[in-house]
Amino acid sequence: MNKLLVNALLFQAGWFACVFGAGQPWLLLVPLAALLVHFLWTSSWAAEGRLVISVMLLGSVLDTFLLNIGVLDFGSDSRLLPAWLALLWAMLGTTLDHSLRWSASPWWRASLLGAVGGSLSYLAGSKIAGVQFPQGETITLILLALIWAGVLPLLHAFARMYREKLR
Repeated sequence: MNKLLVNALLFQAGWFACVFGAGQPWLLLVPLAALLVHFLWTSSWAAEGRLVISVMLLGSVLDTFLLNIGVLDFGSDSRLLPAWLALLWAMLGTTLDHSLRWSASPWWRASLLGAVGGSLSYLAGSKIAGVQFPQGETITLILLALIWAGVLPLLHAFARMYREKLR
């Protein structure tokens, strides 16, 4: 089977398991298994590992910030994002050099995909995982679209930087 297709399918399986895992923590074994398969399959563990960790850390900081300023509400008193969301960011990191690489250039392609896909991903995830948008759905989705218009090109820059370091 085509590696890009497998990468996309592993991401989708991980995405669904993460958002459903908000209520069923045992489902988080699925993205962990998908990450393991990804790293066993990839040719460059060093670059992929740095990229996945960087994406997970950046995304965790971003979503924790959005939680703490009242844009997102995960339904708990914690000031940190839930584990399922950190895992979801790690899963996204596995796609940047693979099934989403097509969106890296020109930069506006990543920006457009980030604005549309990122905000819709939050919307769908919120419906499944019970995440609330305290500022209202419309305002939150516009804000997320603007954020993601910059986030996805930035993540692609990380991927490019790690690829070039290994040349």
